[in-house]
Amino acid sequence: MPRTVVGVVLCSCLWLAACGRHQQARVKVPPPPATAKSAPKAPAEPSAQPAPPPTAPETEKESKEAPEQIPVPENAKPIYVETGKASWYGAPYHNRRASNGEIYNMHAMTAAHRTLPLGSIVRVTNVKTGHSAVVRITDRGPFIKGRMLDLSLAAARTVDVWLAGVAIIKMEVLQTPAPLEIGGHWAVQIGGFDQQKAADELAQHLSRRYHTAKVLSFSSPAGNWWVRVKVQNDDRQRAEELARDTRTPQGGIFVVRLD
Repeated sequence: MPRTVVGVVLCSCLWLAACGRHQQARVKVPPPPATAKSAPKAPAEPSAQPAPPPTAPETEKESKEAPEQIPVPENAKPIYVETGKASWYGAPYHNRRASNGEIYNMHAMTAAHRTLPLGSIVRVTNVKTGHSAVVRITDRGPFIKGRMLDLSLAAARTVDVWLAGVAIIKMEVLQTPAPLEIGGHWAVQIGGFDQQKAADELAQHLSRRYHTAKVLSFSSPAGNWWVRVKVQNDDRQRAEELARDTRTPQGGIFVVRLD
């Protein structure tokens, strides 16, 4: 076959193939089934800094300022001295009302005691390390058998109770707004109970047994339930007798001063 004819045939084949591909490109393919739309993801910027971690809630933040020191007279002699176990409490009690009516601040130099008059000034010394701090009694507790004092977080850090959880301390009472041995408003606190029903049943039983006492059940910020019996005439001796005569399978029984 002459070269001219071969070239014409070859060009014709290439033209037909091109036309075939062009026609195939114009074929309309039906779209896929509709799906739920999702928001497009923004492309990451290489120069962007990583997002900061979420801010801790106020109850978990550490105070950046040193706790306020409580002034005491020079050469103040202890009114009363006792040695025992101290623990500490912070959240969930932080920013809640304490027994003296103030808002509890776990970064202040305060403590809880069951029977010292509210507002008493106390020096606390860790028997093992010798570190000490002066605190003000603003709350009631600890309501755990065998413990004498509950420190705020700031006080616990100062006297090395925070990491240990519990430590032996010497408590020196330096000032009190009311006498230790006489007066006061007294009650018996019982608990804590895991269920409200158990606390309510004991409260009803004690109300029937002690007609002149005021009995109530209440919940704590920690989620458990307590029963408090306020004796007639605020008689401390009567409160101590009631505590000795009461039995419960849950929690402990404590004599507590309310003022």
